[in-house]
This record gives sequence, C-alpha cells and structure tokens, in this order.
Amino acid sequence: MPLFAARIKSTPDDFQVTEVIGFEFSGDGEHDFLFIEKTGNNTEWVARQLARFADVPARDIGYAGLKDRNAITRQWFSVPRWYSPDWTQLQIDGVALLRVERHLKKLRRGSHRQNRFRLVLRGDCSDSAAVEERLRLIASRGVPNYFGDQRFGRDAGNIRLADGWASGKRLPRHQRSLAISTARSFMFNEELAGRIEARNWDSLTEGDVANLDGSGSVFTVEAVDETILARCRELDIHPAGLMPGDGDDVAGRELWMKALAKGRVDSARRSLRLRVADLQWSIEPEAVTLEFALVRGSFATSVLRELASIS
Repeated sequence: MPLFAARIKSTPDDFQVTEVIGFEFSGDGEHDFLFIEKTGNNTEWVARQLARFADVPARDIGYAGLKDRNAITRQWFSVPRWYSPDWTQLQIDGVALLRVERHLKKLRRGSHRQNRFRLVLRGDCSDSAAVEERLRLIASRGVPNYFGDQRFGRDAGNIRLADGWASGKRLPRHQRSLAISTARSFMFNEELAGRIEARNWDSLTEGDVANLDGSGSVFTVEAVDETILARCRELDIHPAGLMPGDGDDVAGRELWMKALAKGRVDSARRSLRLRVADLQWSIEPEAVTLEFALVRGSFATSVLRELASIS
C-alpha cells in the first residue's frame, strides 16, 4: 500500500537513468559506440540524428533499449564507421557525447546488463520513519516484477491493438511485435497479481519454475529444501511466471493464445520478483531521493508503486 502521494519528473533532473553495458569493447572494428546523455529527447529521435550526421541509414544505428524522453538519460548507441565521422563536431540540441569506443558488432536490443536510476519523488514525506521502514523492506525483499503501464500504452491503446491483431487484423511488423509483447505482458501481470493475492509471489513451492537472479536461466524446483529456501531469501533465485507462447494454455485468454500459437511465438519465463540492487535514499519532508539499479527489461515504476502513488 502506498505511503504518500508523489510527483515524478517535475524536472528532467528528477528522473535520471544510466545504462550499464553488458560486455567489454573490442577496441577496434567497424562500429563506433557512443555514450550519449540526452535531455528532453527520445531514443529513436537521437538515433535518427546520429544517422544523419554519420550519413548512414537510420536502421543501422544500434541501441540497447528505449529510454524516457522527459528525463536525463545516458545510454549507448552504435554507428557504422563507413565514413569515419568526426564525433568531436557532433552538435545536437539536448545531446552531449560523453564517451566514444570501438567495437566489432552493432549494438543489439537488450544487450545492456542493467539500468541505474536516480529519482526524486516530490510530495508529503513527513512520516519519514514509515518511508524508511518501507525502503528497507524493498531492499531486503524485492518488489513484484510488474510490467509498467507504459507497456500498455496511453488509455490501454496497446491492449486494443493486441485484440485487433488476435482477431486477424493485419498490422505492420513493428505494430505486430508490439501487440504480441502487450498480450504476453498483460497475461504475465495477471499471473503475478494472482500470486500476490495468494501471498506467494516471493516464495518457491514444489513444481515452481525458478529464475536465477539477473539472468535468463531457469529450472524446475523438484523439492523445496533448506538450500532452495536460503537462496530465495537471499534473492539469488526467484519464482518465475509465464510469458505465454505456442503450446501454453491461459484460461480466459483463448483468443490471444490462439493467435500466439498461430504466430509460433515461443513460450518463456520471467521472474515474478525484482531485486532492487544498491538501493540508497535520502528523505526530506517534501521529497524522497532514491538511487538503485535494476536488471534490463524491468520497470522503475515497479519500485515506486510500493512506496508512493505516482502522478
């Protein structure tokens, strides 16, 4: 239950995200990797500006993930070195070039390891003892690993898109991909909500699928012993929920499941619990400042919803 009402993104400084890459750079190769700080711009727009400057097609610009527009974000882009652009001459409003590296391969989606956040929640935080107690619980227990509302679009527009796709509507490739992602994310959130209601979203029972923290590695829990219990308490492993695909059966979602089977979408697993790494905070009467790290594919809103109702 939220402890107070808060505003985020009152200014770009209040929402900062720094991407942490998941590999070492080769130091040579056909791609420049640019560590960009952007303010008030979205990732795809910046990618197009880099393509224009380097005189390459926008499709050849690589980035690991989409970052918020109304924020200060730092992320990597890769650009082919076909024409050896002079990056010291790069000038884009709201963009600062922080670092340049060389690498053999294009940057692919999801290839970063984590995102680090610095967020300011502005509101009445006068009950600092309750806020601190909740933050300690979040640090030790983790939070439900919900997909954020942004996955479902403004006024749930992406869910309507998923319904249209499942009903046979022909969509451009990028919209089809969004529809599939939305449907699977929504069904995952439904399963997670059920586990929360059953009060076992953060514990493992016999037959559960467990996920190794920070990785895609999963295994079936044949028996719950002291080792399994200890690893779960220590946030080393988590119960994993279903990202539905071909061959799965989700009650009440037959239309979506039929479409996923027809599209031969592979079934997958996702952790039901999210570890909030390196959580630090400062509490003032009218603001809480948080710093923490999350694995890729997770949402900062999953952390914030456990502390405050956000506007």
